Amino acid sequence: MGTSRLVIVSGLSGSGKTIVLNALEDLDYYCIDNLPICLIPSLSDVIQRTDDALYDYTAVGIDARCRADELQAFPQLLEKLTNMSIEYDIIFLQSDVEVILKRFSETRRKHPLTHSQLALADAIEKEKALLSPVIEKADLFIDTSNTNVHQLREIIRSRVHQKHHELSILFQSFGFKYGVPNDADFVFDVRCLPNPHWETQLRPLTGLDNKVATYLETHAAVHDMVNHIQGFLAHWIPQFQQDNRSYLTVAIGCTGGQHRSVYTAEKISQAFIEKYPQVMVRHRELT
Repeated sequence: MGTSRLVIVSGLSGSGKTIVLNALEDLDYYCIDNLPICLIPSLSDVIQRTDDALYDYTAVGIDARCRADELQAFPQLLEKLTNMSIEYDIIFLQSDVEVILKRFSETRRKHPLTHSQLALADAIEKEKALLSPVIEKADLFIDTSNTNVHQLREIIRSRVHQKHHELSILFQSFGFKYGVPNDADFVFDVRCLPNPHWETQLRPLTGLDNKVATYLETHAAVHDMVNHIQGFLAHWIPQFQQDNRSYLTVAIGCTGGQHRSVYTAEKISQAFIEKYPQVMVRHRELT
């Protein structure tokens, strides 16, 4: 029997679950969408007992189309998988309600829960309630509100497919004016730091440019902020590892997500790359 991996993909309708399953399939995962939850232990038993390389990587999609009683019993399903010594990851996709509404309007697709007595916005709220047992157990949340198809595929390749029993850490810069990421475990606010935006020659640049970095590094407050965040994470990341966490997302925000947050995310990520090989940096407002 080989070592196999099971990825359970769930999420709100319109948040990109199909895209994720297609991306995993392109990475040679054996993918099954909308499998009844009660059949997952049987599938896992087959995966565990076979030497067929077909099942080395398996992904299962579940959503609100599943029976409500099976969704409520999701924690018990995970206990069964644990007792069977099945290693699994649970990925949950979400988006802002306004974004989901727009996507359904553009595609003219029908939400699986809508009917003549239930409007789309109400169906989305009902879906969240039905999927709450899955949400509570998810290992990785991915907010696709500001993510296109190509970016989502890259996130899956970098954070899910390349992870091999090591903690995957994402450092993400963002702009508060565009909203706080919903998928962050830690959120740090660096808006109190000197702002390169007010320097005419630096305004069109970003925190990736040397001139911006040089400007920020002339201020003691920037060094203090970087050191304090770095020290906080250095202390607490091992605690998350001891709790068997597979994924950690650290969001760092400034006003527009162009200068201070980008610089800080890059600077802090460098301090953790050597110890944690699965480190990824994403600048939400630069993509």
